[in-house]
Amino acid sequence: MRNLFILIMSIMTLSGFGQNGVKKKTEPVATPKQKQVMKIVNFDQLQTVLKKNDDKLYVLNFWATWCKPCVDELPGFMEVNKSYRSNPHFKMILVSMDIALEFDSGVKSFIAKNKIEPDVYLLDDNKRMNEWIPAVDKQWSGAIPATVFYRNGKKLEFKEGKIEKKELVQIINKYL
Repeated sequence: MRNLFILIMSIMTLSGFGQNGVKKKTEPVATPKQKQVMKIVNFDQLQTVLKKNDDKLYVLNFWATWCKPCVDELPGFMEVNKSYRSNPHFKMILVSMDIALEFDSGVKSFIAKNKIEPDVYLLDDNKRMNEWIPAVDKQWSGAIPATVFYRNGKKLEFKEGKIEKKELVQIINKYL
């Protein structure tokens, strides 16, 4: 009988009940994060994301692991993404301009090391760059970093060069 009592008490303790039979308070469980997308795409595949008619503000940042201004602005972008990621009308996507052969060894390890959460697409379409660069923006020289803002398939704004966190927030707030 004593062993049965010890067994019941152990089960109640492990299941979260105290000695008085009242369920113990537990810490809130975080909801699972949406799985991060990381893949190699061509511009046509990237455009399917841009042309979505889902009333989301898409913030696309063209960058590379070897680009110092790109890497310098990423912490600000990650802070901004963290602030807005729960908004159903916001989505940040990083478009890597790294070499596709280095996606697994370079880009993915950079993403993990720097705790980067937005989706990452490596744009592997160098042969057609003279087509897709002006398709993103006619004024774009092709230099990175560059950031473009879309909603419902329409380009709202384009910025070539590094964007500070404060300016990024202002642009997002203008369109959200």
